[in-house]
Amino acid sequence: MEEKILVVDDEEVICNILVRRLGREGYSCTTANNGKEALNHFYKSKYSLIISDMKMPEMTGIELLQKVKAIDPKMKMIMMTAYPEIDLAVNAMRLGAYDFIIKPADLDLIVMSVKKALESKRLEEEIEAYHNRLEEMVEERTAKLQQAYRFLKKSHLDSVKVLAEAIDAKDPYTRGHSDRVKRMSLAIARQMGFSEEKLENLEYGALLHDIGKIGIKDEILQKEGPLSKAEYKYIQEHPMIGVKIVEGVEFFKEKLPMIRNHHEHYDGNGYPDGLAGEAIPLETRIISLPDAFDAMTSARPHRGVIPLQDVLGELEKCKGKQFDPKIVDIFIQGKIYKL
Repeated sequence: MEEKILVVDDEEVICNILVRRLGREGYSCTTANNGKEALNHFYKSKYSLIISDMKMPEMTGIELLQKVKAIDPKMKMIMMTAYPEIDLAVNAMRLGAYDFIIKPADLDLIVMSVKKALESKRLEEEIEAYHNRLEEMVEERTAKLQQAYRFLKKSHLDSVKVLAEAIDAKDPYTRGHSDRVKRMSLAIARQMGFSEEKLENLEYGALLHDIGKIGIKDEILQKEGPLSKAEYKYIQEHPMIGVKIVEGVEFFKEKLPMIRNHHEHYDGNGYPDGLAGEAIPLETRIISLPDAFDAMTSARPHRGVIPLQDVLGELEKCKGKQFDPKIVDIFIQGKIYKL
């Protein structure tokens, strides 16, 4: 069956370029110059996917996304914008956008996103059909269901990675921070014998631990010089801001402690809850060490990079104070800092 795609952009040139490129891939495309026109097409015909610009006259891409999702929650939408604002990206992902692409985008990248979205849609439909006739197809379809589930989890992880990159982009001095914290946290957890399920949960938590920084002003995050007491107190609000951002999403329920408590100290002198020792969830104790290590080994506006041996010495000094002693030993003796 031919896949139909609705392309929505107030710039006709962009619509034409996308239609030509997607046409070469065998997709049938309809264009609309604004959200209202797109809705009229959507009501009259069945589409497999919508690609929409964010900022358009009459109706924005976000408004279109909300209206489409209210009618068909399963509809896949890829959002594009030439004005990359983090709040827009977060809002679009929370409202159910499949992907968020910044213009001008490589056409091959757009095609890849389209193929992934349509494959995800196909697999979701297969899973739904599978459940409808579960009794007669259990043995035959189990393998396919597992494969589809793995693909969907990867798609979800890809979306979370996009969000993590948007978080890190707020502060150019810590670009890639979330990914580095994730890699070091997983390495520690593997040495501690974490199951695959717990590792997966930790991966999401590590990627999203700083999501609350979305709510912190850029001039504070990027300040040239030490923070004042008031500014530091303001920064300390980011774990609770992060919790508020994701607490309404069921999938993130198990990740909330990692977002809320990654600045707790082993001796109880951290924030926001003053938890101590094993009252701090293990996954959170793990994340807090790579988080601090990466911050110390990254250049900041008011200082250069701290030498590695000085940082390792500081970690040793903070055993039993800021960090779980066992986790410090694993980190240093296992040379996880070299990842």
